[in-house]
Amino acid sequence: MTATAAVGAAGAATGTAAAEPRPGSGRPPVTAQRPSRELRALLREIDPDRVAATVHKLVSFGTRHTLSSQDDPARGIGAARDWLLSELRSYAAASGGRMTVELQSYVQEPAPRIPAATRITNVVATLRGSVTPDRVYVVAGHYDSRVTDVMDATSDAPGADDDASGVAVVLELARVLARRRPASTIVFAAVAGEEQGLYGSAHLAQRFRAAGTDVQGMFTNDIVGSSTADDGTRAPYTIRLFAEGVPSSETPEQAAVRRAVGGENDSATRQLARFVRDVADNDATGMNIRVIHRRDRYRRGGDHIPFLERGYPAARFTEPAEDFAHQHQDVRVDETGKQYGDLPEFCDFDFTARVARVNAATLWTLAQAPGTPRGAKIVTSDLTNSTKLVWSRGTEPDLVGYEVVWRETTTPEWTHVIPVGDTTTHEVDLSKDNVFFGVRAVNRAGLRSPVAFPEPAA
Repeated sequence: MTATAAVGAAGAATGTAAAEPRPGSGRPPVTAQRPSRELRALLREIDPDRVAATVHKLVSFGTRHTLSSQDDPARGIGAARDWLLSELRSYAAASGGRMTVELQSYVQEPAPRIPAATRITNVVATLRGSVTPDRVYVVAGHYDSRVTDVMDATSDAPGADDDASGVAVVLELARVLARRRPASTIVFAAVAGEEQGLYGSAHLAQRFRAAGTDVQGMFTNDIVGSSTADDGTRAPYTIRLFAEGVPSSETPEQAAVRRAVGGENDSATRQLARFVRDVADNDATGMNIRVIHRRDRYRRGGDHIPFLERGYPAARFTEPAEDFAHQHQDVRVDETGKQYGDLPEFCDFDFTARVARVNAATLWTLAQAPGTPRGAKIVTSDLTNSTKLVWSRGTEPDLVGYEVVWRETTTPEWTHVIPVGDTTTHEVDLSKDNVFFGVRAVNRAGLRSPVAFPEPAA
């Protein structure tokens, strides 16, 4: 059965397609980066049928509730964990030793939604970079599932959309990228404990923070399995990307600077979201990126939040409009004949494969491009109507220079790019009072980094 045929009669295939622009048909930002021949070839390897197979396999474990069995070989979260470990190891075998796979476990003591001490285990594959391995990018999905009662660990909880779909994205990226040599390190994580309180992701983020890891970007894929809304309308070529403005980790001192200079729309996470649009909103992915200026959906949360709280740029991919009959629901048919439950027949695997392409275009370009410039500052020692920017030169061996970008303060996207060469300072004949500035790095292949938003120099 093809991935398209696997879409159920009540699922994505039956809805009315919403009016969507053709991917890449709008006017791209001036900072956009066109996909290379190499990237297009990589994206063609992402297989909707393999995405579908992963979702069906995870559903076959009956329930993946965090409190379900950890030692039953066929049912429960332990069986899912062991299968994920085996699958990622099979991809690592093709990496020439560049990819390693591990279980990251700890015991969570009793807490809200954790009635007794419970082992939480993440399944993590690390593809080590060949040039700048200490620079790290993370992509994750959660493999635990739930039904209506978040404490029900025994009923069938298929979790096809929430979040076998996100894990399928992670696995397909790991499979395709394992055979390649990224310059920087990419981590692929299937985390547990999300439905009980983001426990697995918090453990992963804390391990990175404790080790001093330079995580320059993290993405969670959570509920990326369907393009059909609860009213039956479809948006098969749009993915939402939630990106916070004011940083969750902001200190009082940082808040005071932000209030003094602006920048509520210029956090590292917002720059990461702009980068996603720059490299993945085009005909190569077949997707439009709808950036949402919120940390997550209204009063809700996901596995990127523990990374944000620890000062890492992080954002969430989620389908364009959720259908709540197929999320956090007991599997049942009501008196009207309506089917409830997070079942695979309500998924659109071609859509999820396109989401995987968005992730792949983003992660591969991040890993091959220079890192985000460090030490970007605006010199404020002299009051003038021009703006002098300074920054630290990166250490990448293929770094060839920098660009200064700017925009009006009321404009969400960068509108002007100024090539400034291989330097660490540049003066622009524009007032820092009136516009926002940024700096990005360029390498020999013409790939650009995410933008660094400068702080005022002391």
